[in-house]
Amino acid sequence: MVDGLRAHDRGPPSFDGIVAEHDAYVAALRSAGLAVTVLEPLEAMPDALFVEDPALVFSEGAILLRPGAPSRQAEAAAIAPTLRGLFETVIELPQGFADGGDVLVTPERVLIGRSARTDAAGAAALVQCLARLGRQAEVVEPPAGVLHLKTACSLLDDETVLATPALARTEMFGGLRQVITPDGEDGAANALRINDGLLVSAGYPRTIDLLGSLGFTVVALDTLEIAKLDAGLSCLSLRWLEPAAD
Repeated sequence: MVDGLRAHDRGPPSFDGIVAEHDAYVAALRSAGLAVTVLEPLEAMPDALFVEDPALVFSEGAILLRPGAPSRQAEAAAIAPTLRGLFETVIELPQGFADGGDVLVTPERVLIGRSARTDAAGAAALVQCLARLGRQAEVVEPPAGVLHLKTACSLLDDETVLATPALARTEMFGGLRQVITPDGEDGAANALRINDGLLVSAGYPRTIDLLGSLGFTVVALDTLEIAKLDAGLSCLSLRWLEPAAD
């Protein structure tokens, strides 16, 4: 993990610190009512901790992606057997490159952000894969310097998105209410709604206060070490609602 990719040098991450943050994250998911499966570590793939990037999952099925960083491209094949054991429908992205961190799922549509890790061919192919699962998708252009679309935004509820000021100015969130991160707290934009709770990085007190004032039940989690690997709370898990039994 400590050899993972990073676009910005924030100093070397602590292995023990990452393990502690991951353990707290898993505990928070379980406390929120989720059943959690923790996969075995992949020593040859230092970024495999961030399982959101090589796949997308929905109640209807899963899509195996093609991560845009060359060192991560084996991760999809590594996670494929697990997903095939969980989903009847598993679709493989046929061409191009796409990271799950560039995909924001809203009730009405799926936004796919172009980035250094998600190219035009991959985004277009992903639109077609999502259509096979009955999902309408749209390719959007985040501002320059945004690593992943969800680095700068997250869905707070079915009607509200949390976004950085720069991303909010793109007007890509038509139809959604926008909550803007306070100045200097762009890193808080990657929050994670789980049932009745909202997981937020602990290092952003003004964002936490803002979200609390809007009625959200905030669960603050330390992300100092995983942030050194350009990661946020959504990166660490794949989440879906199992379809109701007949």
